[in-house]
Amino acid sequence: MFGFPPDPKSTRLGLSANEKPPSALLLAIAALATIILWQIPLGNYLLYPFTILATWFHEMGHGLTAILLGGYFRELVIYPSGSGFARYGGEVFLGNLGHGLVAIGGPLGPAIAGSLFILSSRSHRATDLCLKALGMMIVVSLLLWVRSLFGIVFMTLVGIATLLVAYRGNCWLKGIAIQFLGVQACISTFQQVDYLFTDAIPGGQLSDTGLLQQYLWLPYWLWGAMISVITLWLLLWSLKVAYTRPR
Repeated sequence: MFGFPPDPKSTRLGLSANEKPPSALLLAIAALATIILWQIPLGNYLLYPFTILATWFHEMGHGLTAILLGGYFRELVIYPSGSGFARYGGEVFLGNLGHGLVAIGGPLGPAIAGSLFILSSRSHRATDLCLKALGMMIVVSLLLWVRSLFGIVFMTLVGIATLLVAYRGNCWLKGIAIQFLGVQACISTFQQVDYLFTDAIPGGQLSDTGLLQQYLWLPYWLWGAMISVITLWLLLWSLKVAYTRPR
């Protein structure tokens, strides 16, 4: 169990004994429940806001990876159905390897960012910085890349809420928010588990793992398995570290 026993004085987040954040085990269970609910029709309705947020995390992962590799992020589109896409252009570094990294940046990039969010909950200062950085990144994405009306409206609301928590929230609320957003970023990969294990979507367009197969040779199902294992490991490891007392 990743949780730690109550401390009569304070927790690592500086909260009173009656205001502790949820345990790591509870967050892990909530993440698993979200993944399961995403796979059934009713669950998609119940988790609709998180579905849209997962799409933003995923497409931002593609676009930002392209920028890091010397390309440019052209647009990000989110539809009310929860689907979306990111377009990038320019010559990315490393040829096929670079294009493969852009493809894996969608499913794996948010998990890396999410684990950093969770780890930041160990410190007031890091929590503040991460919340403000996320809020500003949402604002930047709205100004530069988001090109669908629905995406603009929804992510504007998320951005406002994130910045309000960052600048007006108390320590308890900030700790809860950064951990929750971190978990959501990590599990955004599993919004549609079957997507990881298919090489193409209806219409013939290659999936992310299909692109990885094309650029980096290994079969798409193996890429799907590796992405799944790495994502789950990042989530559980970051929760364990965040809730382990320093010696």
